[in-house]
Amino acid sequence: MDHFDVTILGAGAAGLFCAGIAGQRGLRVLLLDHSAKVAEKIRISGGGRANFTNMEVGPRNFLSDNPNFCRGALARFTPRQFIALLQRDGIGFHEKHRGQLFCDRSAEDLIDLLLRECAAGQVTRWQPCAVHEVRTGDTPARYVLSTDRGEVHSHSVVVATGGLSIPKIGASDFGYRLARQFGLRLVEQRPALVPLTFDERAWQSFAQLAGLSLPVDIATGEKKARTSFSEDLLFTHRGLSGPAVLQISSYWKPGTPIGVDLSPQTALQPTLQEAKLSTRRLLPNVLGEHLPARLAAAWTSADATWQRPINETADKALNALASSLHAWQVTPTGTEGYRKAEVTAGGVDTRDLSSQTMESRQPGLYFIGEVVDVTGWLGGYNFQWAWSSAYSCAHALALP
Repeated sequence: MDHFDVTILGAGAAGLFCAGIAGQRGLRVLLLDHSAKVAEKIRISGGGRANFTNMEVGPRNFLSDNPNFCRGALARFTPRQFIALLQRDGIGFHEKHRGQLFCDRSAEDLIDLLLRECAAGQVTRWQPCAVHEVRTGDTPARYVLSTDRGEVHSHSVVVATGGLSIPKIGASDFGYRLARQFGLRLVEQRPALVPLTFDERAWQSFAQLAGLSLPVDIATGEKKARTSFSEDLLFTHRGLSGPAVLQISSYWKPGTPIGVDLSPQTALQPTLQEAKLSTRRLLPNVLGEHLPARLAAAWTSADATWQRPINETADKALNALASSLHAWQVTPTGTEGYRKAEVTAGGVDTRDLSSQTMESRQPGLYFIGEVVDVTGWLGGYNFQWAWSSAYSCAHALALP
């Protein structure tokens, strides 16, 4: 039988960071995970270089049924504080796009840093080690855990088990089941930051554009609830992907359309009208000067009036073409699901957690990271939530 001050379930970003801090504060910490490898999401993030935070982090960059919940944790541990850890250890990093920070060399550098933090805190790690049951015990061992390596008594338990996304690297619903076991509420989970798919027959004319990428403005929702992003869109054989689509997917509701401006930087109506006065070239070729040629050719093939020389094309047809490209409305039939979703939206209801400590209504039971109903935008925001929520939790944990 083993005794610990705190047992942390999940050796991902949040779990590792929380364990290291708690151990260095003098707590006896057990960190366990059912997978043999630690931090697989860090390892595959950012093309293997880990987009570990974003310099523009703020509450507006997160989805939650309780949007203000994340505010306190994000203020207590900021991107600059995490950057200081990398600088202390001489880990190079760079900004790639809109505040997104990546390791210069490899995500392994960041994982090694987190493991060194755990070693400095004399954290005990058990991997692979499954947890079969968590039940309440007697003070000071408020919890008893049945694991592959025997029974563990622990004063506190921190759940950092992540969400349902990318099951091939070990995602599970264990954290949600544990929350439900102790009477905590859950916000319905769904894939987020995920490609969108369309009916195969309806998408047939666009499938030929697979691999084509271009900058767009994309939006979904109505009136005050409308959300928009300006990012790159990628056509795929099954639908749409790319940063623009991953961003909007977190806000998209099944059965509703998304609106796409395929030419946000060029007003096509006056551009085409001006070209009509100065050239006799075919309209698809003129359009191809302002959009990717493949897109221009595929788009104009949908209407015979768009196949003519531009000087012979009616103003009405030119205006209709411009409108169709600036205000493309499409309704996805679904998403690529958890196997391709970068994160899981929804999770443990924040109404049942303290925004100061991450402790739940069940004393001594904490939830941090992706398992909580706080979901960040694409671009390092979810890792920053992992660091910030882990920091708040680790500093709230107390000796028995």
